[in-house]
Amino acid sequence: MSFAQELLDRARQLNKKIVLPETEDPRTLQAAARLAKEQVCRVVLVGAPDQVRADARKCGADLSGCEILSPLDEKAAAPLAEKLYQYRKEKGLTQDQARQLIKDYLYFATMLLKEGIVDGYVAGATHTTGDNLRPGLQIIKAMPGLKTVSSFFIMVHPDPQWGEKGVMIYADCGMVEMPTAEQLADIALASARSWKQLVGTEPRVAMLSYSTKGSARSADTEKVLRALDLAKKADPGLCIDGEMQFDAAVIPAIGARKAKGSPVAGKANVFIFPDLDAGNIAYKITERLGGAQALGPLVQGMAKPAHDLSRGCSADDIVKVAAIAAIMAR
Repeated sequence: MSFAQELLDRARQLNKKIVLPETEDPRTLQAAARLAKEQVCRVVLVGAPDQVRADARKCGADLSGCEILSPLDEKAAAPLAEKLYQYRKEKGLTQDQARQLIKDYLYFATMLLKEGIVDGYVAGATHTTGDNLRPGLQIIKAMPGLKTVSSFFIMVHPDPQWGEKGVMIYADCGMVEMPTAEQLADIALASARSWKQLVGTEPRVAMLSYSTKGSARSADTEKVLRALDLAKKADPGLCIDGEMQFDAAVIPAIGARKAKGSPVAGKANVFIFPDLDAGNIAYKITERLGGAQALGPLVQGMAKPAHDLSRGCSADDIVKVAAIAAIMAR
C-alpha cells in the first residue's frame, strides 16, 4: 500500500469535517464528490447551493453527500460576522466591515474552522498563497508555543532506504523566505510535530547547511546552530542535530565519518533547510531527478489545519490534502 493510500485510510477512520471554499472551480467539486463517496471525510462546501449544484452537474460531480453553506444566508453568516468583529476589532475592523468580509468565501470558511464547525480547511486552487492564508494568519494564528507558520512537503521516494521507508519531510520549501534563527527553530519544531501526526514514528531532524559540525564557519552556519540550540531548549526530548550537509544526514557511512556520535546523521527523516531557496530547489530536484512524489506544499504551525494548494493542483491532489488536514486535526 502506498503512503498516500495509507493517509486516505487513516483519514477515513477519523470522520473529520473539512471545508472546501473554492466551489467556482470544477477540481474542488470533483474532489468533494470523491471525498464524500469514498468517506475520506465529511465535506462542507461554501457557496450559493443552487449555483454550486448547477456547476457540479456541469462537471459530473455528485455532491449528494456534501453539505453546502452560503455566506449570503443570514442565519449562517451573521453569528460568524459578529465573532469576526470580536476577533479583529482591536485591529480596527468595524462591524460593517466584518459583515462585508464574511461574504468572502475564504473568510467565511476560515471562521467555520475557527468556531469548530469544521475541523480543517483546504483551498488555494484559484487563489494565491497570500490571499488564501491571510484569513488564517489573521484569525486562526500560530499554535501555542510557536510564532512562525511555515510549510512543508512530504517526499515519498521509491527507494525505501531514504528517510522512513522512503518517506521524508522537507521544510520550509514554500513560505518563509529568509528565516531567522528563531523562525528556523519554529520550523524544526513544527516539522517534527507534522512527522509525528502523519507518519507516527520518531522524527529525526537534521538542521541542514553547507557545513557539517564546524567544517565551515559563517553567519549562515551560526544561524543554524542558534536555531538548533533554541529547538533543543524548547523540546529537550527531540531527536535533532546539526549543522550538517545533506549527505551526512542521509548516508550512514558519511554521517559516521563527518558527525561521529550524532543521533541523526545518516538516518534523518526530517530535513530543515536554512532558507527558502535551498528548500524549494531541493524538493524539486528530489521530485524531478530522484523520482520522488511530492505531497504539498502543506501548512504547519497554525493552531488549526488550514492548507494551501498549488494553483496547478488536480482534483486528486485536493483529495490527498483534505485527508492530511483531517489527520492533522486530531
